[in-house]
Amino acid sequence: MADNNKKQEYCVASDLIDFLNTSPTAFHAVEEAKRRLRNAGYEQISERQDWELEAGKRYFFTRNHSTILAFAIGKKYVAGNGFYIIGAHTDSPCLKLKPVSKVMKGGFLEVGVQTYGGGLWHTWFDRDLTVAGRVIVKEEKDGSVSYSHRLVRIEEPIMRVPTIAIHLDRTVNTDGFKVNTQSQLLPVLATSIKQTSFYRQSSIKQSVQLRAKKFKLMGRNSDKGAISSKHHSLLLEMIANQIGCNVDDICDFELQACDTQPSVIAGAAKEFIFSGRLDNLCSSFCSLKALIDATSSESELEDESGVRMVALFDHEEVGSDSAQGAGSPVMLDALSRITSAFNPDSKLLPKAVQRSYLVSADMAHALHPNYMDKHEENHQPKLHGGLVIKHNANQRYATNAVTSFLFREIATKHNLPTQDFVVRNDMGCGSTIGPILASGVGIRTVDVGAPQLSMHSIREMCAVDDVKYSYEHFKAFFQEFSHLDAKITVDI
Repeated sequence: MADNNKKQEYCVASDLIDFLNTSPTAFHAVEEAKRRLRNAGYEQISERQDWELEAGKRYFFTRNHSTILAFAIGKKYVAGNGFYIIGAHTDSPCLKLKPVSKVMKGGFLEVGVQTYGGGLWHTWFDRDLTVAGRVIVKEEKDGSVSYSHRLVRIEEPIMRVPTIAIHLDRTVNTDGFKVNTQSQLLPVLATSIKQTSFYRQSSIKQSVQLRAKKFKLMGRNSDKGAISSKHHSLLLEMIANQIGCNVDDICDFELQACDTQPSVIAGAAKEFIFSGRLDNLCSSFCSLKALIDATSSESELEDESGVRMVALFDHEEVGSDSAQGAGSPVMLDALSRITSAFNPDSKLLPKAVQRSYLVSADMAHALHPNYMDKHEENHQPKLHGGLVIKHNANQRYATNAVTSFLFREIATKHNLPTQDFVVRNDMGCGSTIGPILASGVGIRTVDVGAPQLSMHSIREMCAVDDVKYSYEHFKAFFQEFSHLDAKITVDI
């Protein structure tokens, strides 16, 4: 039995590793989620079209290709019944390329970046970096022009943010490493000497010359609006080669710097996962896998009277206030459209919301052996200890006694460990999508997360068995919540 548990533990963790290594950005994470959902028989629908839904069927849609919602409708579902949702987010702190990223200083080609979210920016120094994201590409066929959205990822390391030698910063070990994110956090792409050599040999020179000639014929004396004036030609050539287009066909892009070191199972006892973006792709993966496995056959939905849903949002790290963030109407829109697809009576949606329940899944702070005083004495989540239920009296987390009981009761039934976390009174408390959705939608919410170390570093770590616990807890939630919820009464 122990050997079987260990195999399952590593099976789930290995699957997470695959998910992480194919998801350097939120766009790629959504693309991978789409692939997995399609393979599991989910049907893609569009927010721009009418929805024709059926009980017992499974669907998903995306918004901005960085947020994805997937849901499976129980065969006993009727309009007004509840939604059982796990919410997480696809974004992580990173360095995003500026609209004009071309920077030249001291004979170096540097890439201008913006800090996204609250990253531990010192961890980005001396890492082998590349770029990934999405590109808008112009396509011409039979005299007509269209524009496509393509994902791009350059695999090899092409950039680095070098630290300054201690000989030139003698007090760094006593005063601390203090980063000016405007002037000192620019990745080095190349030297101007080598870039000139590359430019002479590449096709980009001819491309730019032809474009200049075209603009001259049109009566325009400059090419200031061209993307080649905003970004280094060397970088543009690499992007164009990667996606198979001409540089002039690149209309715009959203790119970010990424670490090239792959995610791995590691540690002397192979008990850890070392990776970037565990916050919060670990929660995204576990919830997605749980939904797929809890709806993999028709029998799984035979007795389900509600809707099982996963909602993976973008922009949590910067407050969720965007068209595709948790602060947008995207989730409430989905609940409304699903309900009205079965009955157009508008009075049914408020009933459905009050019968619903959200698990806000975002990684938690594990006890750090070198900084143990940072945790409250009676609330010290540990690696290998299972999902952490987060509490905050000031509603930085949305958990209350009812929602925590329901979530913990599922764990008890399946012999799964849980832990509790409260931040120290003399420290500030972070937050999640939980309070945003609880207040914006009015849905009962519990905030939980797997424990991890090095949160918001370019390289984080968590425990292999906490990945398994998260997946099993989430799967049990989908399979059993509707029956458990029927046994508790609060507002009568």
